[in-house]
Amino acid sequence: MAFDDLLPQLGDWTSEVRGRLQSNFEIAPYTWFRVGGPAQLFFNPKDEADLAFFLEHLSEDIPVTVIGLGSNMLVRDGGVEGVVIRLSGKDFSDVTVDDDLIVTVGTAMPDMRFATQMAKQGIAGFAFYKGIPGAIGGALRMNAGAHGAETKDRLIGARAVDRQGRTHDLTPEDLGHAYRFCAAPADYIFTKAIFRGEKGDPDALKTEMDEVSAYREENQPTKDRTGGSTFKNPEGKSAWKLVDEAGFRGFKVGGAQVSEKHTNFLINTGEASAEDIERLGETVRGKVRAMTGIELHWEIKRIGQFKDGVEIPPFLDV
Repeated sequence: MAFDDLLPQLGDWTSEVRGRLQSNFEIAPYTWFRVGGPAQLFFNPKDEADLAFFLEHLSEDIPVTVIGLGSNMLVRDGGVEGVVIRLSGKDFSDVTVDDDLIVTVGTAMPDMRFATQMAKQGIAGFAFYKGIPGAIGGALRMNAGAHGAETKDRLIGARAVDRQGRTHDLTPEDLGHAYRFCAAPADYIFTKAIFRGEKGDPDALKTEMDEVSAYREENQPTKDRTGGSTFKNPEGKSAWKLVDEAGFRGFKVGGAQVSEKHTNFLINTGEASAEDIERLGETVRGKVRAMTGIELHWEIKRIGQFKDGVEIPPFLDV
C-alpha cells in the first residue's frame, strides 16, 4: 500500500533539514526479516543537531518510529504511518576512548563491530556484544545481553533527543535498566552511549569473541532471515523450552517457520509476509498458554499497521 505524501504537508522548514527525507520508502530491506510495508516518510538525519532540528519542528500530531539495524523488529504489511527515523553514518557511529578507558560510542554502531573494535584496542568488557545482532541504540533500549553480561553492566551514561528536539544526558539511574527493560521515556532517541572499559589482552579478547561467535553459529539460525529471540524468557523459565515442549519445532504458518535449530527464533523461509510471522508467533503463544498457563511476551518489536481486512488477535488457537 502507499500512504499520502506527508512531506509537502510539513512546511518550508524541511528545506533546512540536512539529512535524507523520502516518502513511501520501502524499509523491508533494512530489516532482518525482509518483510513489511513502507514508511510514510523516512528520515535519515545527518547528525544529532539535524535530528533535534527536525523533531523540534515536526508537528506533535505526527507519529515517530525509530528503527536501528532492524534485527529485533517486525514491520507489519500495512506499513508505518508518520515518520520512520533511522540513524546511520559516521556521525552516529563514532567511537572515542579516553585515557581512563571511558568509551563513547554512537548508537548506530553495530554491536558486533563495536565488540571487534574494542578487542583490537585491548579494551575488555564488551565481548558479549559479538553475539548480539543489532546496534548500540537498540542495546540501550532493551538492555541487550548475552553470555551472562548485559548492557547495563558497563554503562555509565547515555545521550538522547526527545520528541520536542531537546537533548538529554542520562545516568544509569535515569535509564533504570532491568531484564530487557529500559525506563527512559519511549520517545527518547538515543544518540550516544558511554561505557567504562578495562584493560585487556587483544589476543585473549579475540579468543573470547571467537567462542561467542562459534556458540552462536552452532546454536542459532544465523544464516536465516530471522528477528533474533522472539519471546522474552519468563522468570525461571526458558522460552525456547516452552515452545519446544508445545511441539512447535519446525512448525509453519505460510512462509514463516519456527526454527528447527532454536525454537525461540521465527524465520522467513523466503516467501513469508509479516502477517505469516506474527500469526505464527501468536499461535505459539496461544498453545503455550493453554498448556502451561504461562504467557510468553514478545521480545521482537512489532511496528506499523496490518493490511486492510487483516486482524491478528493475541494468543491464537492452533
